[in-house]
Formats: sequence, C-alpha cells, structure tokens
Amino acid sequence: MISDVGYGLNSLAHLALLLLLLTVRKPGVAKHLLVLATAATFLWSTSLITSLFGPISLSWLLSVDVIKQLAWLLFLAACIQTNFTNIAAVLKRPITLIIVAPALVALLAPYLLAVNPAWSFLVLIVLSLEVLVLLEVVYRQAGREQWAFKPLIIYLGATNLFEFVTYANATMVNQVEIGYIAARGYIYFLLMPLLVISIRRIHHWGIDIFISRDVVLHSSLLLVAGGYLFVMAVVGYAINYMGGNWGATVQIILVVMSFALLATVFLSNGFRTKIKVFITKHFFANQFDYRVEWVKLTKWLTRAGDTSSDVFHAGLTGMLNAIQYESGMLFKVTPNGYECVAKASPIESSANESVDSAICTTLEALAHYSDENGWIIDTDAYLVKPFDYEGLKLNRDALKEWGYQLFVPFLKDGGLWGFAVLASGDKEKISLNWEVKDYLTAVSEQVGTYMQHHEAAQVVAENAQFAAFNRMSAFVLHDLKNVLAQVDLILANAQQHKHNPEFIEDTFETLEHTKARMEKMLKQLTDKKAVDEGVNAELLLSDVAKDVVSNRCSGLNPLPKVHVLKEAAVTIDKEKVANVFYHLISNAQQATNDDGEVDVVITANSDNNTQLVMIEDNGEGMDKAFIEERLFKPFDTTKGNAGMGIGAYDAKTYIESIGGKLTVQSEPGRGSCFTLYFPIG
Repeated sequence: MISDVGYGLNSLAHLALLLLLLTVRKPGVAKHLLVLATAATFLWSTSLITSLFGPISLSWLLSVDVIKQLAWLLFLAACIQTNFTNIAAVLKRPITLIIVAPALVALLAPYLLAVNPAWSFLVLIVLSLEVLVLLEVVYRQAGREQWAFKPLIIYLGATNLFEFVTYANATMVNQVEIGYIAARGYIYFLLMPLLVISIRRIHHWGIDIFISRDVVLHSSLLLVAGGYLFVMAVVGYAINYMGGNWGATVQIILVVMSFALLATVFLSNGFRTKIKVFITKHFFANQFDYRVEWVKLTKWLTRAGDTSSDVFHAGLTGMLNAIQYESGMLFKVTPNGYECVAKASPIESSANESVDSAICTTLEALAHYSDENGWIIDTDAYLVKPFDYEGLKLNRDALKEWGYQLFVPFLKDGGLWGFAVLASGDKEKISLNWEVKDYLTAVSEQVGTYMQHHEAAQVVAENAQFAAFNRMSAFVLHDLKNVLAQVDLILANAQQHKHNPEFIEDTFETLEHTKARMEKMLKQLTDKKAVDEGVNAELLLSDVAKDVVSNRCSGLNPLPKVHVLKEAAVTIDKEKVANVFYHLISNAQQATNDDGEVDVVITANSDNNTQLVMIEDNGEGMDKAFIEERLFKPFDTTKGNAGMGIGAYDAKTYIESIGGKLTVQSEPGRGSCFTLYFPIG
C-alpha cells in the first residue's frame, strides 16, 4: 500500500507536467519526444499502482520499465543533434537505432523466446547505463547552456542511477528487492521539480554533439560502470552456483570497496586531469573552428609590411586576434638577453624599480622554463596551482603586478627564438585547457615560422646585395686591369717615342679614353641605380678588332693578326665589344707560346644574316669538361691571383644580350677557336 502512494503522487505530478507541455508551444523534435517520455513515465507510474490494477507480475514490471527507458532514450537521442525535422528523422539515424536496440530486444524477446529473468535484469542495467552515458555527453556538450540542462541531468541521472543499483542488486541475488520497487515512486516524485526547472530554463531543444571516431560511445562513466557490472555479475553467478546466503555480505563489501575506489579517483589530481582531458578531447565539439581561424591568421600575416617592425607587430597582433585578447608584447632572444620588438596596447605599470627588476627576473625564469620544455604558461593558473608547473619558481607579487596572463614561446631548432606575453585587457580571459594549448601551439608555430622566414629572407637579401656589389666590383677591377695595361703600354713606349709628336697625340687620346672609362667605373661604384646602357652605333668589327690589337694587345707575344674575309656593319656598343675582343685575344695570347699564332678572322654568314668573328690560336687548348663546367663560370680562374675569372663570362653574357652567341671548339695541345656571332641589322 505504501508503494501505491508514491506511484500515485508521481502519476499526478507527471500528468500535470504533461498537460503543461501540451499547452506550451516550443519548437523542436526533442520537445515532442519529451512529451512522449513524460507520457510514458506517467503511464509507467500509473500501471504500478496495485490498488488499481492488482498485484504486479515480474514480467509486467520488466516490460513497463523497458518502455519507459525506451521513451527517455529516444528523447536523449534527439537532444544530441539539431537538424531533425521530425521524429522519423530521429528514428532513421543509425546511432539512434543502436541506442534503442537493447530496449527493443528486451521488449520483444519475451514474446519470441523463453527468457531467463536474469537476462532481463542485465538488459535493464544496460539501458540505465545508456541513459547515464548520454546524459554525460549532453551535459558536457551543453557549454554555456549547462546551467539550463543541469536540473534535467540531475533528475535523469539520479533516477537511472537508482535503476542501475536496483537491477545490479537483482542480478546478484536473482530477484528484485521489494524495497527498491516501493521506493521508486517517491524518488521520481521528489526529483520531479528538477525536471520542471530545466524545462523552464531551456529555450531550444537540441545540442550539436561531436563524437570522436577513435572512441565512438566510450566514456569514463561507461568504463567504470562496466567494470562494476562485470564484478557484480561474476560474484552474483558465483553465489548462485555455490549457494549460501552471501548476498548481503558481498553487497556490503562491494559498496565499501566502490566508495574507496571512488575516493581514490577523486583524490588523485593527475588521474582526474587525464580523464577530464580525455573526455573533453574525444567527446566535445572543438572550441575553435581551425579552418576558419587558420585562414584568418594567414590573411592577417600576408597583409603585413616588409620591414621587421611591421612583421613583428603583425605576428603579435595575429596571436592576440587568435584568442581575442587586447594587450601583448613580443620579445626576441638576443646575445644580450631579451629585446622587446613589438607591443600592442601594453599594460601601463606604475611599478617601482624593485618590482621592475622582479618582473625581469620573472621573464627570465619563464623563458628558461619554456626553453627547456616548450610549454605555454598560464601565470594566473600558476598563482592558483603552482604544482602544475613542476620546477618553475616565480615571484607571485611580481606576477600580480605584471598583469600578463599567457606566456607563449616561439621555438626554432629546438631552442627558444622568442616569446610573447598576452593579456585579455577588457575581454574575457580564456582557460588554458588542452584545446587552447593545442590551438595556441599551432598558432605560435605559424607565427614563429612567419617571423623566422622574414629574418631568413632579410639575410638572403643582404647576401644578394653584397654578392651583387662584389660582382660589380670584380668587373670594375677587371676593367681597371685593362686600364692599367693601357697605361703600362704607354710607359713602355714612352722612352723610345716621347719625342714623336704622333706618339704624344696618341698618348693624350688614350689618356682621355682611360679617364672616360674610369669615370664610368666610379659611377657604377657610387650609384647603385645607374643603368649601364652603353652607346650603340653602326660599326665595322674589323675596325674595333684592329684598334684593340694595336692599342691594347701589342705588348704581348704572339702579336695577333686580323683577317677580313667578308664584312658588313653591325650595331654594337664599341666599348663593350672592344672589351670582349680584348678578353678573348689576351687569353689566347697567354695560352700560346711566343712563337705561336693568334688570328682574328672576320667573315659573314649570308644564310642567317650574321657577322662572324673567329679568334683562333694554336696554344694549350682546353678539354671538353673544362669548357662545359668552368670556362664560362664567373670567378673561376686558372690564373691564380692574376685573374678574376670573368673575361669569358662577360664576353658570352654581352654577345647573348644583343641576340648573338658564342661557341668554342678546342682540343688540349692543339689550340682553341672562339666564334662570336653578331646579328646584322
């Protein structure tokens, strides 16, 4: 009779709630399934009133319990997704079918097979576990709506935990205890206000849920409950098999051991932290949309300027934008310590000199700690739980005065390249959980790589500038050697011809030409933007060749001979072509014995409208490998300190720049022939 009062009160309460739900218009499939679950609970409670329907059989008790659980499982299945348009869509979802499958099997099996009640007890335990697992997922996923769902979670969690204990005990002793059945109506009735409060708070009926492919429906609760169920089942079957009244004793032992295990788990901070990270990482949707954030960060960095200050400022603001923070400073490790290279709304401090010194010491300690392990450090968390950062010793007063919350290192080649300190300002502070750490690590790697690449690009650019300057200097030095050769030639002939007026006239003409060339070289050295375009004119190559031979190459033996077979005027820069001829002719003279021959043959090729100049010698010659690998390679010389290694390279470069080409035929011991092709017209 006492059980009827409890079930009767529970029936009236759920009937009243059902009528209220039918009069309130709230959208969502989950709301409709909540009406169904409330109706099922009302019918379940009413059907267990013995004064109305007589004594309750075990089969009827198990059947109505399964129906009630089936309705609540359908409701929870609808809560974990928001895109359902109707109840049929919920039922068609594969995960829903998996959730309700045990309930359907338990409901239909007694009509198809002879089922031992012990198996029915086991199925009801599984159904209770399913509800508890889904409740954990829904609550954890609710995010900011947790306060609204909390009463619903407590209501269903408490009732299903009681169901779990009821049928776990029945599994062990092979019967349902009357006391548990009598108490259920009162428990549901007393917990009913929690369901009403939750319904008033919830404004929408659905939560997006993420379930890791790695673990699917596993959770810490399922693992713990599964282990408990396994132990209870083994002990229960052992008692039934061996006989004896051990049930109460074993139950007491298991309850005490369970509380001891529970206390151990909750007292272990490391274990609780690992479980929390595991659950959050595998069951809940990400706090950040990584694809969107990555694109935003990339676009922000690509808009930065080219100067180092712009790049550092873009890197710092990119970090701040990633977590919606306002204040920050970026430091770079230098041989003399840490240099602040960028600031964004820095926190103003009125600290005295001693506090400033303590802050500097704090920065050094943070940098040293991150250099060793690469950790992102939450200084607010350190103030509360310093043991989370084992081995880190910081001045707590300096931290409070400092005001920055996050210390984010930038690593390079396993060491600390720099770091950023970030503060929320007027924005809400973020909690440095596993996801924020992973996210900030990815962002810091991207930003750090961006800044480090900029530095590397600057070094490359500077090296390129130095290389260009060195290359230009080499060409100037090469030309200076040619100028010096002309001056030497004048001095060598001065004693013999200084009284000859024609020699004096030629000397002044040569000196004027030398002065013009030196002015040109000085301009190249002093004006980086000077463009050496030269002066083009229609000339005969034979005139240029004869001038080079008589004025610049007559001081060496063998004296070159110029042979003109067929000639047409070409448009060239006389000065540059003269340098090309001089380089190739002087190289031929140096490679040939004094009694050898150096010939300059000028002819024309009417087939392809080109003028040919062949510079031939019967000197040392070159092998094929030298021609292919070293001859036209700049700054590679066989003359030691006497040569610059750019004569042949300069000749080939100029001839190709005017649309011609330069070819070489040579054999060791038989001499060489350089053929220059000049386009006509």
